[in-house]
Parts: sequence; structure tokens; C-alpha cells
Amino acid sequence: MKKRDERNRPNAQGKGRPQQSPRGGGGGGSSIWLYGVHAVSAALANPERRIRRLVATAEAAKALPPCKVPVEAMDRADIDRLLAPGAVHQGVALLVEPLPATTIEDVIRSAEMAPSALVLVLDQVTDPHNVGAILRSAAAFGALAVVAPDRHAPDETGTLAKSASGALERMPLVRVTNVVRALEDLKKAGFWTAGLAADAPRTLAEAKLSGKVVLVLGAEGEGMRRLTREHCDHLVRLPMCGEMESLNVSNAAAVALYEMRREG
Repeated sequence: MKKRDERNRPNAQGKGRPQQSPRGGGGGGSSIWLYGVHAVSAALANPERRIRRLVATAEAAKALPPCKVPVEAMDRADIDRLLAPGAVHQGVALLVEPLPATTIEDVIRSAEMAPSALVLVLDQVTDPHNVGAILRSAAAFGALAVVAPDRHAPDETGTLAKSASGALERMPLVRVTNVVRALEDLKKAGFWTAGLAADAPRTLAEAKLSGKVVLVLGAEGEGMRRLTREHCDHLVRLPMCGEMESLNVSNAAAVALYEMRREG
């Protein structure tokens, strides 16, 4: 299967419905604490990020890039008290505002003139560690954006940002009110949609997808919801050996992204 016949998928720019909640790629209107050297360094380097406060131990401050934000010296115990229990902060934390919203229409405009593009859609993937790892893989393999529902998906939090290891600042996390509607809008803009399913008849490699492609990944354990599955142009699977039927969703995303990059 090669590129979609554009005559059958008219461009949706200007016709799409709003897909984004006011919180956008972030976790609500309140400030949030990011922590860990990679997550904090990436946020400090992101001109879109509004910064409120930077705290660090004397040792951890040496690992941060030069920045205009004053560093408040703190010991580890004081930083522990600022964050959720168990946060692995590596001696540094940053109080920030959520990132500005990115919409499906923004994604479509970014891909409009490109011969190929790759978007990930997460169907109720709720674990922030998984979403963070998927953002990291998406950034590493050149995806355009990661799309998630406004509900049944983790907010922008320190845990998600730490798991993304800086990728939250580089990879748009697009919040939509309706995943199926977002898929339809992407289809109208010339994207093929391929859902990963263990019972799919063909592997991702056998489908030979090219051009503009959306990869859809379902929730941990349950997979894609029925309506989401029905709105995929293709169902594809990853080749598995032995008795293993599936991978963790973030691992599956990384393998699928690698395969799409290799084929491209």
C-alpha cells in the first residue's frame, strides 16, 4: 500500500472541529514541578516554557545548562518536601506552567506540504511512565506528534516529564476530546491510519505503509476500543516469537516507530 489517493481524502484544514481542551499539552491551569536533570534542562532550553522557580542542590546545579533563571540553593531533603513522595529528582526541580496547547489542526498544517509524516495516537493509555517513554521514542524516531484523549490519559506531570527524559519539551502532546473524530480529521488530511492489534492479519512490515501514517496504540492490557479499531484503515501487528502475545505499550511503540523509520 502506497500513498493515499488524495482525491478521496480532501484536506481538512479550516474545516476541522476543535479537538483541544484548554489545558492543551499540559496538565491543567496550575503550575507543576518538573524534576530530574534531563527534564529540567530541556524545559530551561524551551522558549515556550514559562518558568516560575528553579531549585537545586549545589552539586546538581553544576549539571544544568547556563540559564537566566536564578537558582535557589536547597538540600535534597528540602527538595523532597516540594515534590510527590518517591520523586527521583537528582537534586533539581523546576516549577513551570503547562505548555501551550497544540491542536489537531496544528498537526495537519505541519504535515500539509510534507510527502511523509508519522503521528501516534494513544487510545486511553493511562500510565504516565508509558506515555513519557512513548514521547521519548516518538522524538527519537522523528514523529510529528503524539495524540491522546483529554480524558483517560495522564496530565502533564513531573512523572511524565521525567519518563520522557526531555522529550516533553520537543514532542507535541496533543489533547483531543474525541479520538475517533481526530482520526477522521487526519484521514481527511491524507493520512492512512494503522492500529496495532495482536490479532491483526498482517505485520506492520507486510502492510508496507508509506506517506502520511497514523499509528494507533491501545490501552495497556485491553488494546484499542472497538470504535477506534473500526476507524483504522489497517490493523497490523508486530511479529512475536514463542508464546509472547504482546509487549508493553511503550515498547510496542518503540518497535513500531523503528519499523516505520526503517521502511521510510
